[in-house]
Amino acid sequence: VVVSTGVSYRRIGVPSLEELSGHGVYYGSSVTAAQALTGLRAGIVGAGNSAGQAALHLARYCASVHLIARGSKLADSMSAYLVDAISAMPMIKVHVNTVVAGGGGEGQLEWITLRDRTNGDEQHLPLASLFVMIGARPRTDWLPAEVDRDPYGFLYTGAEAAACDSWKLPRSPHPHETTVPGLFAVGDVRSGSVKRVASAVGE
Repeated sequence: VVVSTGVSYRRIGVPSLEELSGHGVYYGSSVTAAQALTGLRAGIVGAGNSAGQAALHLARYCASVHLIARGSKLADSMSAYLVDAISAMPMIKVHVNTVVAGGGGEGQLEWITLRDRTNGDEQHLPLASLFVMIGARPRTDWLPAEVDRDPYGFLYTGAEAAACDSWKLPRSPHPHETTVPGLFAVGDVRSGSVKRVASAVGE
């Protein structure tokens, strides 16, 4: 049995932006079309490593990149090497204590509204694309308890499954095999996966 149920990305919850999903507003790390944004302005919502890596990637093409984080500092949720690399890129503007409160455009994202969480001040920001990277939920609650998961609900496979107390067989788990022999997990639902379509298909 192969589990390949993927994940559900956490939504930004702004109705006007939800309407533009796929038209300038993207969930997950779909920054592969970064070259199409050459010379334009892009925004990223999130403060994890994936958001930091996306900001650095977009900065190679975009005129400016706006990294929008709810927290007071990136270092609380992002690796130090990424924080340092971002601070060294003048075209990346970091907005801390900030949420996206609105946005819109004629059939395509053209602008967003940022709100400062400390004082409620709002600012209008022209953007061509907004990438929302605020986490994902694997929805693995339906699986039995014998299938071990990481703290976020992703399924342990291979060497990680072998390290779990629930693996009882004398042999090691096969690549992508969970803690239940014969049950495999591939793609985004797997703990430690790369979260890329090509990687999921390959698995």
